[in-house]
Amino acid sequence: QVQLVESGGELVQAGGSLRLSCAASGRTFGNYAMGWFRQAPGKEREFVAAITRSGSTTFYSDSVKGRFTISRDNVKNTVYLQMNSLKPEDTAVYYCAARDLNILVVTTHDWDYWGQGTQVTVSS
Repeated sequence: QVQLVESGGELVQAGGSLRLSCAASGRTFGNYAMGWFRQAPGKEREFVAAITRSGSTTFYSDSVKGRFTISRDNVKNTVYLQMNSLKPEDTAVYYCAARDLNILVVTTHDWDYWGQGTQVTVSS
């Protein structure tokens, strides 16, 4: 089993940037595909981005494509989400997730492990 801890969320102005980090511990980090999801107040948790075990393949939701970049460092056991050109609608709690299968999917129930989340607030 892997444990995930997110960090980096904060209050930022629209147009600004943030980098979220998710540190993993427990089993070998490189054995997991990794993803980021977010949940705004009153809304369902939604897919943001995902990356395969090696980092060779990434996938993004249409709402963040071109603005957000997911990456990973398998030596530091960390996955990142670089968020640029932030908008107020990006405000949410951002969750890191891990998946045993190295197939990138957008459905929350297909991800096996979750962190506790980090709050991102974008002011207009």
